[in-house]
Amino acid sequence: MGHGLVIGSVFAGAARAVPDRAAAVLGADVLTFGELHAAGVRTARALRAAGVGRGDRIVCWNRTTLDVLPVFVALARIGAVYVPLGPGLSAEEARATVGVARPALLIADDTVPGVAVGAALGVPVLGLAELTRAAGGERDATADVAGPDETGPDEADPHVLFFTSGSTGRPKGVVLSHRTNVLRTHPGSQLEPRGAMVCAYPLFHMGAWTIALQQWQARDTLVLVARADGAAIVAAVRRHGATRLNCVPAVWRRVLEALAAEAEPRMGTLDTLRFADTGTSTTPPELLAAIAKAAPNAVPRVFYGSTEAGNVASLDGADVLRKPGSCGLPSPYQDVELDADGELCVRGPLLFDGYFDDEAATLAVLREGRYRTGDLARVDADGYLSITGRVGELIRTGGEGVAPGEVEEVLARADGVREAAVVGLPDPTWGELICAVVVPTDPADPPDLAALRAFCTGRLAPHKHPRRVVHVRELPRTPATGQLLRRRLLDRITAAD
Repeated sequence: MGHGLVIGSVFAGAARAVPDRAAAVLGADVLTFGELHAAGVRTARALRAAGVGRGDRIVCWNRTTLDVLPVFVALARIGAVYVPLGPGLSAEEARATVGVARPALLIADDTVPGVAVGAALGVPVLGLAELTRAAGGERDATADVAGPDETGPDEADPHVLFFTSGSTGRPKGVVLSHRTNVLRTHPGSQLEPRGAMVCAYPLFHMGAWTIALQQWQARDTLVLVARADGAAIVAAVRRHGATRLNCVPAVWRRVLEALAAEAEPRMGTLDTLRFADTGTSTTPPELLAAIAKAAPNAVPRVFYGSTEAGNVASLDGADVLRKPGSCGLPSPYQDVELDADGELCVRGPLLFDGYFDDEAATLAVLREGRYRTGDLARVDADGYLSITGRVGELIRTGGEGVAPGEVEEVLARADGVREAAVVGLPDPTWGELICAVVVPTDPADPPDLAALRAFCTGRLAPHKHPRRVVHVRELPRTPATGQLLRRRLLDRITAAD
């Protein structure tokens, strides 16, 4: 199964120890650890027959489904690199990302235009349903569990490639090794009782796979939901007696709204939760207090981190209310420091290996083993971190990074738009809210927010759509070069609010 800390050993070990325990649940569908591992072995055989080998990058473009989990296991066994894409991407966005990844194969389900994207790039395409049939559809937990005798990957080999927007809008692939992912998700030296965890993140997001591997390394159950709907999350927690739930602030608000709508006196809380986690964007104290009330038996926790650095800092227990606005103390194995300008930098074994095929971008943020987060921070007298702003222009909204230029390029083509700029406005729900600043073609009939969002549909993923529009006569620019003065524009909007 390879050498050192490799992801494939997680599934082999769990299949031996707890073969009948549920590994993953989605609605009424369940995969046990024995079934998952056996399906992974069969899928690895089918992928090898299709020519997939160690080191190949395999893009998986699909909705949240249990069918992709054996593919994840299989690629880890082979030593091929798993590259997930979000189903909300337009064909144009997917072509850009797949073009950067240069995969050996694109695996797609029937909800996305995989065949068209593959044909445009000359990449072979395999349907997820077709692969599932080729691997053997019956869930037999005893079928060839050990699998073939194979070398597999080494711990330093790349395991996954997560794409995130860069400041220029060019997709950047964050490379994480097997060792890094094992360390980021290891539950500790003792497998103490953990309980089921509901995952509200979609399966293209780093957060989803981090949560999944945390559960699977602890040999416990991952409960997926088809979409981040508040009522669906509440139902999943109760149905499975979940002890853990991690949501970004915007999704927690949906959960709280669903609980508030319940009429029966015994409803309105999630009593089985022992840990109520949030993060990725600023979490207001009033939201944390509401979460604590909704999950009265849980320890509330706030996490700060990134795809590149993993979990950098965390705040929990009484500190959540004692240190409002803080993201907590540095996490285990993370060595943090502020540079002369106040930028937060991180060292340690949890860092990514670099951006795929982008040496310039890697060197810009990863220097002498130190990752420059792009976040400005301060440290109080007790050593607690607080994020105070961004060094660059990348907008962090709902846990996702959005490059303003990418959205501006689309908005510029919308009817009624002469010029467009995009800024991120501080927002208690989203962390930053995407605001379109538009110079209309006809000031008497400017395009409204609904029209702009409709135009973005099919051209940009939903999380990149503007949530506010401001109309102006002109955009502030430098006299000599005409460059947009984004900071000045942001200051004008916030001053007017």
